[in-house]
Amino acid sequence: QVQLVESGGGLVQAGGSLRLSCAASGRTFSTLAMGWFRQAPGKEREFVAAISWRGNSIVYANSVKGRFTISRDNAKNTNYLQMNSLKPEDTAVYYCAADSLWKYSSLTLMPEMDYWGKGTLVTVSS
Repeated sequence: QVQLVESGGGLVQAGGSLRLSCAASGRTFSTLAMGWFRQAPGKEREFVAAISWRGNSIVYANSVKGRFTISRDNAKNTNYLQMNSLKPEDTAVYYCAADSLWKYSSLTLMPEMDYWGKGTLVTVSS
């Protein structure tokens, strides 16, 4: 089992920045693919970004490309999501995710993962 704990959410004005962190435990962090997903009110959960265990493969949703950056520090067992130029439509609960495999959903064609954190709320005001 993998335990994931997110932090760093909060309220920010449009155009501002936030950095989310995700601390992982329970398995060797350096063997896990890590990712971020989000769920806005009334919408389904959607993929945001993912990074492979060595960091040599990174995928972003088109909606955040150029504004968000995913990274990881294997020495600290932590994964980060730097979010810049935030927009009101970025408002959502952000979930950290992990998986022992680098795999894609046949439905969304985006990375999918099996382990989930409880989420952290990001609110962007206009």
